[in-house]
Amino acid sequence: MREGFYLGRVRDTGERYLYDPDDLVTHAVILGMTGSGKTGLGIGLLEEAARREIPALVLDPKGDLTNLLLHFPKLRPEDFLPWVSAEEARRRGISREALAREKAELWRKGLARDGLGEAEIRELERVGYAVFTPGSSAGIPISILASLKAPTGLDAEALADRVAATASAILSLAGLSDLDPVQDREHILVSRILLEAWEKGEDLTLERLILRVQRPPFSRLGVFDLETFFPERARTELALRLNALLASPGFALWTKGVPLSMDRLLFDEGGRPRHAVVYLAHLDDAERIFLVTLLLGELLSWTLRQSGTERLRALLYFDEVYGYLPPTRVPPSKPPLLRLLKQARAFGVGLVLATQNPVDLDYKALSNAGTWFIGRLQTEQDKARLLDGLESLAGGLERGELDRMISGLEKRVFVAKNVHEGAPRLFSTRWVMNYLAGPLGKERIPELNARVGVRYQEGEAAEKTPINAEAPETLPDRPAVPAWLEEYFFGEGTLYPQLFAQAEYRVARKKYGVHASGEVAVLVPPEELKGLVPWEDFVVEPREELPDRPPANARYAPLPAVFTDVRAMRRLERAFKDWVYQHARVTIWVNEALDLASEPDEPKEAFLKRAEREARFLAQEEIQKLEKKYRRRIASLKKRLEREKRELAEDEAELKRRKLEEMGGYLETVLALFGGRRRSVTAALSKRRMSARAAEEVEESRAEIRRLEEEIAELEEELAAEAEAIRARWLELAAEAKPLELRPYKKDIGLEAFGLAWVP
Repeated sequence: MREGFYLGRVRDTGERYLYDPDDLVTHAVILGMTGSGKTGLGIGLLEEAARREIPALVLDPKGDLTNLLLHFPKLRPEDFLPWVSAEEARRRGISREALAREKAELWRKGLARDGLGEAEIRELERVGYAVFTPGSSAGIPISILASLKAPTGLDAEALADRVAATASAILSLAGLSDLDPVQDREHILVSRILLEAWEKGEDLTLERLILRVQRPPFSRLGVFDLETFFPERARTELALRLNALLASPGFALWTKGVPLSMDRLLFDEGGRPRHAVVYLAHLDDAERIFLVTLLLGELLSWTLRQSGTERLRALLYFDEVYGYLPPTRVPPSKPPLLRLLKQARAFGVGLVLATQNPVDLDYKALSNAGTWFIGRLQTEQDKARLLDGLESLAGGLERGELDRMISGLEKRVFVAKNVHEGAPRLFSTRWVMNYLAGPLGKERIPELNARVGVRYQEGEAAEKTPINAEAPETLPDRPAVPAWLEEYFFGEGTLYPQLFAQAEYRVARKKYGVHASGEVAVLVPPEELKGLVPWEDFVVEPREELPDRPPANARYAPLPAVFTDVRAMRRLERAFKDWVYQHARVTIWVNEALDLASEPDEPKEAFLKRAEREARFLAQEEIQKLEKKYRRRIASLKKRLEREKRELAEDEAELKRRKLEEMGGYLETVLALFGGRRRSVTAALSKRRMSARAAEEVEESRAEIRRLEEEIAELEEELAAEAEAIRARWLELAAEAKPLELRPYKKDIGLEAFGLAWVP
């Protein structure tokens, strides 16, 4: 069993209040008004997670949790100086240097009082830290483009929730909030586009989504045709509204940065666990809802890809959940939060939700929370609402007892109601190891990331444009084209005939959890259409739009005979589909021993790091079972050892008493010899025999103690050796990564376009 989180001291006994970290798998709620010590408790909990190398996603709407990066092992005044408040120093009439000295001494004394010091502060560095700033370059920006990638590992219900939440988030960012997912056609259309793509394993971009809003890849919605349900003019207005969002200068920052991926947030480049603080204070309400919804959706997908466990694997800490989980409304953030509360526990992912507003909480949803930390509340209404909510969750709740405990709570004192512990407990929080500088503005974030050695450098991308071959003489009139031949127009001016073919393929393997899709397109000059066509030499970027109307004032090259030969075109169509079947591939990395498979686009290095994390986790679970077996034996031996030590103390006392009696007996014998009394001599000999027997018992006890201590030491050495062997075995298994090529079945190849393309 892992050592408990040291969160404070029990009020009535003064002993340390240790909270089992695995209890967080059933989630926790922290309630308390401003000034109750809620932030201190949350930071203390996250510090304990860091000491045990547990990664955490920290959602920080106010900027308080940026203080997680302010730990100074040496507690020197010069470390505190850049972060103390100049306003506080001015108000008190002292220099910032003097204030820094005060704070350093205050932290030194506070930590010492709670039995903490430099060694414990250094344990915070067992994880990495970084502040992420979506929509801003102040910290590490987060690109939302990855949020429209097809999620994996979700069942049908979870996928539907993810679709609805993503559609709501996108539409709310465009100013279309409070849409009903069942009634409002805007929401229905965007959801249907997302669902159709994601069910095929197709990744989307915002650009592609906007184009599909204007020209959806389906003709009906429900029983009505598309034009009746959502006319083209109205769809164009919606597309323009979304496009205005995409075209705005500020939105460009949302497309830069690290991908919105839990593996990139919860772990650094070296695979070390990380506490990722996602700073939200600079965003408006719509942007926060948008970003939080996407983060929660990605966390849910990541969670469902993990192996099942009852041990805490990762944490989500939400510093102010007000507005994201209300009792009646359903903002976009609520469905993924509800699903995480229900399902994350089975995969070792714990949620800690903090708020100062107990009135605006969905207590029915929080029935999945196993721990409630309750601090000072603002009003009697807050207390009554909390008690009502808790009473509705736990039928046997002693309302009167809990009411008495909550009433009159002091600052930094909390009631802990934990379903795993029984009766509520009252404790005061410990001194936190991080300096509480208060909410930090966006302008301080570069300094914060710099002090933990984190920086972001924007990458560059390049695009290649295909070059057309030299073409023959042209005519002003378009040549006659057979009615059975599809015709596409990819430009203006002088146009030349080429064969255009485009296919979509899907690769789905349930065994590996792979649901991927791709598109391939070719543009082949007519002179290359004889015999076996080298399709791979003419691959081009797949096209989103396939315009079928000729441009004005264009000139056309003559039409080669192959385009009017129906048999030749059908043969070429079959040949293209066969080529796609033979050459379309999705390559993944697999580790059979760990039952792990990579994402289709996951690099080998990233997969190996993920496999290593999984192996360490599985090794720890096996070691925990081993420790349980050994600890029972060691505990039994230690009980015998304690009993033997008590017997030794008794034997040594008996031996001492016998020796004193023996010495007295010697004296009595000497006197008896002079007096002629033989009986005294016999008694002395008897006392000597008893002393010898007592000495033998002392030696036997000492020998037994040595034997027990040696046996305990041997068992502990065996445990350490077996644990190390288990780690080595799992890490050896984690180093295996075999490439596996998956190709689509023929039934999963669909021809999107095949015909004559007029190109410049």
